[in-house]
Amino acid sequence: MIFVVGDLVTDVLVEHDGPIQAGSDTDAAIRVAGGGQAANTAAWLAHCGQAVTLIAAVGDDQAGRDRVAELTAAGVRCAVRVHPGAATGSVVVLTGASERTMITDRGASLLLDPRHVTSVIEAAPAGGHLHLSGYPLLHAGSRPAGLAALAAAASAGITVSVDAASAAPLRATGTEAFLDWVRGTDLLLCNADEAGVLAGPGTSADQAARLAAHVRNVVVKQGAAGARWAGPDGGEWSVPAEAVPVKDPTGAGDAFAAGLLTAWCSGAAPEAALRAGGTLGAAAVGRTGARPA
Repeated sequence: MIFVVGDLVTDVLVEHDGPIQAGSDTDAAIRVAGGGQAANTAAWLAHCGQAVTLIAAVGDDQAGRDRVAELTAAGVRCAVRVHPGAATGSVVVLTGASERTMITDRGASLLLDPRHVTSVIEAAPAGGHLHLSGYPLLHAGSRPAGLAALAAAASAGITVSVDAASAAPLRATGTEAFLDWVRGTDLLLCNADEAGVLAGPGTSADQAARLAAHVRNVVVKQGAAGARWAGPDGGEWSVPAEAVPVKDPTGAGDAFAAGLLTAWCSGAAPEAALRAGGTLGAAAVGRTGARPA
């Protein structure tokens, strides 16, 4: 069983072909769907046939009920606490073929309860894995729950991976604090921008090596340039990205994480796990939206 802790929100996906015309009109296709880094990763894990539980928070509203129903139908076990009086979080995603920008209202995600997170993880059978989205750590309201997830996993003796989440809030939170929170983690995943914030400038190999001083294994995702893994004792592996047409990059990193974790938690070596992540990430960019069809 993989436990995923983090955000479950509504995505308002705005797919525009050209540049946004500030102060005027921009043509776009707009759709509403489930989102959130943790929820997306959980959906892709279920798509891979992995037993997965999402631990998250929503408001007592129709959006929250819809988000939970979608994931349940997709095969995700939802340990999702409903918070009366709060609104389920929502994110406006402005996306084109090469980039996406997110405008975020975290809503009930900030109310993630450390006692709830701890109780779900502690009640689990022996074994398993915790995958923590970095977003709970990057916001003061949800930080106690993120730290509680890490503590509960350590107490249960299960392996842990953390996704660095997003460069801007990482920068605002501070590199030293974040690396201190995740110190000793079995696996840290970050994209090129996040690696730049956490490890400073340099090649992906340089950044991964620096981060490997803080955690046991590091994966730096480089989009079309592939991905690199730095492990204990100086071990390094890299794989190229699969060359596929890109329709929408939203959720590609979440799919990559799910493919990689499915393989790695099943005993795959780093290179094989990177390839599994790359294959699922390539499937994600070829469709619109952050989740499997």
